[in-house]
Amino acid sequence: MTPWEIVGGRWMSRWIRGPRQQRARWRLALAVCLGGWQALAGAADAAPTAAAAAVPVVASFSILGDIVQQIGGERVSVRTLVGPEADAHVYQPKPADARAVAAAKLLVVNGLGYEGWLERLLRSAGYRGELVRVTDGIEPLPAVAPQPSKAHAAAPRRGHAHGHDHRHDHDHGAFDPHAWQDVRNVMVYAQRIADALCRVDAPSCDGYRQRAQAYQQTLRALDADIRAAWAAIPAEQRKIVTSHDAFRYYGNAYGVTFLPAQGVSTASEPSAAGVARLIRQIRAEGVRAVFVERLTDPRLVQRIARESGVQPASEPLYSDALSRGDGPAPDYVRLMRHNTQAMVTAVRGATP
Repeated sequence: MTPWEIVGGRWMSRWIRGPRQQRARWRLALAVCLGGWQALAGAADAAPTAAAAAVPVVASFSILGDIVQQIGGERVSVRTLVGPEADAHVYQPKPADARAVAAAKLLVVNGLGYEGWLERLLRSAGYRGELVRVTDGIEPLPAVAPQPSKAHAAAPRRGHAHGHDHRHDHDHGAFDPHAWQDVRNVMVYAQRIADALCRVDAPSCDGYRQRAQAYQQTLRALDADIRAAWAAIPAEQRKIVTSHDAFRYYGNAYGVTFLPAQGVSTASEPSAAGVARLIRQIRAEGVRAVFVERLTDPRLVQRIARESGVQPASEPLYSDALSRGDGPAPDYVRLMRHNTQAMVTAVRGATP
């Protein structure tokens, strides 16, 4: 017999032979032991469930959604309002989006007027949770006011008679919001997201901070690689035509001049005089690189390329949204690498 069987046999023998009071005490002890084991087993069963309860987070657009996921890891469940291959400039909130925001513990937005629809969405959702604007504390670039055509200024767009100024939803105000185009700014984004997650989920704070530090290290390497990619290109050759004015942070950080056909918003419309002026500039300065952005109507840039005699690059740039998972820019780091490689190749005069 095993020691446990021997001990158990002796215990049962004493319980059977003992007086009534002794048997009652043994019954009470046995019940306490069994109750303790059941409580421990119940706690063990509940532990995986508690660990699996992820923090609901809503991010305004796909680039932010990726950054939140990098910092939050398995502890967060991220819902992105404006997903991959979608344009936040023309997004209109849906009832399902308001419900998702209402249920979130944390709402992450870019700020600087990028989400012109945000206040309406917050009112619709009745949101009272934690809200973080990741550009708070970043030195913003001033917005260059788009030059609308006379027809656009005189008549409102079809489908936009919603009782308030058209600019409320699509123009970004005094500042350029595309701060993520400078990798150093995204290091700030990562820190602000980690701090916000710590406020709503303090027990997991160490993990958030560790992942933020690891991600910031990845971003430092990315920033160094972008600078190295441009180092061999003479400054006077670093000129690129793009669909809209989304790359000035990139240009300031990495010494590239961008010549946008449109303003800061994809919803703005350039004037005929502005387009003609841009075509003359391309010819006069020998600009080699003309890009269509993924989310913009290609016809304007194709016309500019045709009239200036420059072949448009075959690879589009990703400015305001990620690609889908099977595309070249499914996360922020790969978006920046894709854009940099395409631009450097085009400026050198080869087809990307």
